[in-house]
Amino acid sequence: MKIAFMFPGQGSQVVGMGKDIYDKYEEAREVYKKVSDILNIDMCKLCFESTMEELSKTENTQIAIATMSLSILAVLEKKGIKADIATGLSLGEYVALMYSGILSIEDGMKLLKQRGYLMGNLVPDEKYAMAAVIGLEASIVEEICKQEMEKGKFLVPANYNYSGQIVVSGNEDAVEECMSIFKEKGAKKVIKLNTSGPFHTIKLQKASEEFAKCLENVKFNEPKVDVIKNIDGSIYSKEDNIKEILAKHIISPVRFDKAIKLMNDRGIDTYMEIGPGKALSGFVKRELPDANVYTLGKLGPGPNFLI
Repeated sequence: MKIAFMFPGQGSQVVGMGKDIYDKYEEAREVYKKVSDILNIDMCKLCFESTMEELSKTENTQIAIATMSLSILAVLEKKGIKADIATGLSLGEYVALMYSGILSIEDGMKLLKQRGYLMGNLVPDEKYAMAAVIGLEASIVEEICKQEMEKGKFLVPANYNYSGQIVVSGNEDAVEECMSIFKEKGAKKVIKLNTSGPFHTIKLQKASEEFAKCLENVKFNEPKVDVIKNIDGSIYSKEDNIKEILAKHIISPVRFDKAIKLMNDRGIDTYMEIGPGKALSGFVKRELPDANVYTLGKLGPGPNFLI
């Protein structure tokens, strides 16, 4: 068995996430306490008792999801379950970096707190939207976006989730106008997402520049486990300028499609999504229908290693 750990990104949060795991496992409770001390924030209150509106603020979402993922990792470690490779979607990449040892939990969580604040607050004052385009070739999606940009509108690919789905981000009017165009060009489905930030686009250039300053004095260590980069779907190497990559990460499209291909090429046969939701599991199932895929986000019946 060759195992991949996958860590979800923003949008998978829900009030109360991780509470059942927290209640059952001392290892999980220790993680919440550790992160609370690092950030000087009551993570139990944020994750289990806040409103959805409060939890969904970018500055809160990123640290909350990461804390839950780290708590599950602590339980898996106790059970002797380890990964051969790790990856994540956007903020999830930071959990992968902490799992691999490239980042300490202290540095990783402090960076996510700063990252979330900058991404949530240093955004041009415009109306933005995102939409998932399903069943349309990437080249067609990219060409439509290019045409919109040539008209003076803002619309770009932000997430390549798997070969059959791309998320576009842009001004709200451009996104809404092109939803019908994508369908006319052959998309099976186009879904407007419940998010308004122009994440992973050049609109967050200011946030990227400020985050680069936050990275200046951070120490990066040798990896204990290979980690796949979002920006190009390759493995982090000794030659990489990690600070530059993580700053650029904020304004670059997420290439989770390439991560799936690399994991498959590496002979991974078991994929575990660690954290709230099941988006990444869904991407893998659609791309690799014969793979063993598990969602480790809550206790209960079914293929869950935390029972």
